[in-house]
Amino acid sequence: MEYFTEVASTDREAMDKINAKYGERAKILTRRSIRIGGVLGMFTKEGIEMSGYLSDDIHKRKKLNLETEKKKIIETAKSDKTIQNVLNEVQSLKEYFDSSISGVEKKHSSIETIENILSENEFSFSYIQSISDKLKRSLTIDELEDLNLVKNKVSEWIGESININKTDSFNTSKVVILVGPTGVGKTTTIAKLAATHGFNSQSKYAKSVRMITIDNYRIGAKKQIETYGEIMGIPVACVESYKELEQKINLFQDADLILVDTIGKSPKDYMKLAEMREMLDACGTNSEVYLAMSATTKISDVKEILRQFEPFNYKSIILTKLDETMRIGNIISVLSENNKSLTYLTDGQVVPQDIEEVTSKRLMRTVEGLNTGYLVVGSES
Repeated sequence: MEYFTEVASTDREAMDKINAKYGERAKILTRRSIRIGGVLGMFTKEGIEMSGYLSDDIHKRKKLNLETEKKKIIETAKSDKTIQNVLNEVQSLKEYFDSSISGVEKKHSSIETIENILSENEFSFSYIQSISDKLKRSLTIDELEDLNLVKNKVSEWIGESININKTDSFNTSKVVILVGPTGVGKTTTIAKLAATHGFNSQSKYAKSVRMITIDNYRIGAKKQIETYGEIMGIPVACVESYKELEQKINLFQDADLILVDTIGKSPKDYMKLAEMREMLDACGTNSEVYLAMSATTKISDVKEILRQFEPFNYKSIILTKLDETMRIGNIISVLSENNKSLTYLTDGQVVPQDIEEVTSKRLMRTVEGLNTGYLVVGSES
């Protein structure tokens, strides 16, 4: 039995190399992350090493299928069918034999182009594969020849996969809690939300807003939110325990909206996350949790953050730091695959301007290489 090992920068690249060299005979046994490249151990980058073996079963099956096709042709020739039917059978056998020799299914050039575009925009491998499969199922060969049409279809499908939670919930929620990892900009986002629903509200009557922070450990955090509150004329309270938080929630019952800023936690800090979850129970049943996540987060970390903050029962996600990255296929694909929605996005540090409601059209503007200049089906204008 023959064995092989291939090294590449990504899973996709490794699979392409294996398919190109060994075809359907290749059976993957192991996959592991490694460091590749560099000089004297420095400047290396993440890579993938895949190992496996070459199976002889495929050739045996193809040989068996070939004999079956020969028998079919002989039986056809013995019957009273026309010569044209026999020729058709011969042509089918030739096409089958040709494809068997290649060992690799030939992919349409338009599909390859789309896969490359999505990969450059950092969509997940599984999401790219789902789009590729949908193109094969949904479009004819003639339609695939029209790359502009293909790009329009893919843009439409991506737009439809973006799940949006309307901001109307902020008009019905009494208490809104913002959780998330360290460094994603929760405090600034809380200030932007306070301004958006408070003195900067576009409604006839601005909401009465209060802010509470339980982040008394990070240097400058308390001062930062107090400064925002002073500028906007919004009362701010700092608490350190379940009892203090419960008291402040009760004290602010006259307000229309109470925004709660939390301590940034690593998704791997299970104990601290559990403690904070218990403390937030003081906010009562009339509260909703939103998860703040940076647009710069890589795919594997997005998945981990979604999983570790699941116990908070967050309603939706607020995407921050959109101004700090050129690609967000990582966010779009992972949220779609996990059926998570987006509500707001922030794209700068300025309060209150750099925050807006999420629309499919706005997010699609970040995807380069597709026809995204038109109004995506199902998105807001």
